[in-house]
Amino acid sequence: MTGTATLTLGGLLAALLVLIANLYPWWTGNREMKQLAAFGKGFIAAACAAACPGGLLGWAHTRSGTIANGAGERTGSVATGTSSASGITNGQLLGLSATGAVIAVCVVFLVVLAYKAAGKQDKKRILGGAFVGSVLLLTAGVAGALAWLPDALNTTGVAVVDAVQGTGVL
Repeated sequence: MTGTATLTLGGLLAALLVLIANLYPWWTGNREMKQLAAFGKGFIAAACAAACPGGLLGWAHTRSGTIANGAGERTGSVATGTSSASGITNGQLLGLSATGAVIAVCVVFLVVLAYKAAGKQDKKRILGGAFVGSVLLLTAGVAGALAWLPDALNTTGVAVVDAVQGTGVL
């Protein structure tokens, strides 16, 4: 598995640049929430992927950190002449169960469907949201703020399984 669970200052720089590129048109425009919807969809998919401890979604989550670290460290070095390879306190989402994993995959699948139906500009925003979300969820602060997500996925998954099995119906 070629990925990292540690984000560097360069990786943070890369994520912040993509975040700024996505927020700037909203900030300078009418500031309508619908302008942020595509970015939010990508972020939500990344959060669900970050809750996965392994598999393809977990691998993609950790791989985004490796990509961000490399790109951001090069950008920081070229732009400022300083090293941005210092690590940031890492964090992760823990506690996803098998029932929660079903919901996580369904959410990511819904975002993939939205991506396929989106226009060129919204496709870029969805990818930007996924990148920023995945990278920032490698930090202790953002992962800590979303620590409730695995439990919410697990609870939703249990409710779906119970409904399908007819629990409480008969």
